[in-house]
Amino acid sequence: MLPAPSHFLRAVFYLLLAILLFDLQGVIIKHLGERYPVQQLASFRNLFGLIPSLLVLWMSREWHAGGRKLGIRQWRLGLVRGLFIAAAQFCFYLSITKMELATASTLTYISPVMITMLSVPILGHQVGIWRWLAVLIGFLGVLVIMAPGSEVFTPYSLLPIGAALGYSLSTVCVRLVDHRVPTALINMYASVGSLVGALAILYGSGGYQPVATAQDWALLVAMGMVGGFAVLGLISAYRLAKPASLSPYEYFGIPFAFVLGWIFFDEAPFDKLIPGVFLIIAGGMLIAWRERKRRIDSAPVLTE
Repeated sequence: MLPAPSHFLRAVFYLLLAILLFDLQGVIIKHLGERYPVQQLASFRNLFGLIPSLLVLWMSREWHAGGRKLGIRQWRLGLVRGLFIAAAQFCFYLSITKMELATASTLTYISPVMITMLSVPILGHQVGIWRWLAVLIGFLGVLVIMAPGSEVFTPYSLLPIGAALGYSLSTVCVRLVDHRVPTALINMYASVGSLVGALAILYGSGGYQPVATAQDWALLVAMGMVGGFAVLGLISAYRLAKPASLSPYEYFGIPFAFVLGWIFFDEAPFDKLIPGVFLIIAGGMLIAWRERKRRIDSAPVLTE
């Protein structure tokens, strides 16, 4: 069943708002990354990001209807998802401090391709020729942007790929969680797990730097809140419409990141992104098309 037009428009609005908030979070991280280690930024991001996560949980009718339970049978899996997110955050935050914001963001959009690949060994899904073609196209786009073996190649370009892998593992593993567990509660466990993971990385590295000014404290709080509300936007969007219907709009994050990088950091990496960015988008769109077609083909035929 297709969502009502009003619901779909609201879903698109929530999704675009979430993507914009994620890119604004990237701007703050890139700015603060000049003075503070990224593992410290990730810790504050997850700490202050708990506030929107708690708000999402409290607003969840599903959670209230289930008796407001906090325990879940697969709690280890819920926390492990958070550890994947913490690793992804570390890779991505470090990448945007070493690369152009738009370049690092674009490379993470290989995630739909990685999710397709990981769904085979983890979920046992069957992937046909069209989606394997999408995988090849997407990775070809990544190689074009990274330009391995050339003078412009930097090892830091591997970091967004690591981030995409961490986020993709988190996305795939959520399908293993009991479907009766409220989405808001799954999100809460991931938030706690990512906070624990970020604090472990911070403790292991010993890279804490005292926060110097009240302005920096305000930016740290804003970073966590913006990221947390971005997650809230994603949850709201995907509750109103199917992922396959919304996935084409996710790629608006690339021009958002490009414009913000140009405004705040005077970055304009046209030469690095073109034509690889079009191949990454093409791979993701092909996967979305096949997912949508598969759902339509498998839907029951109604007769009068």
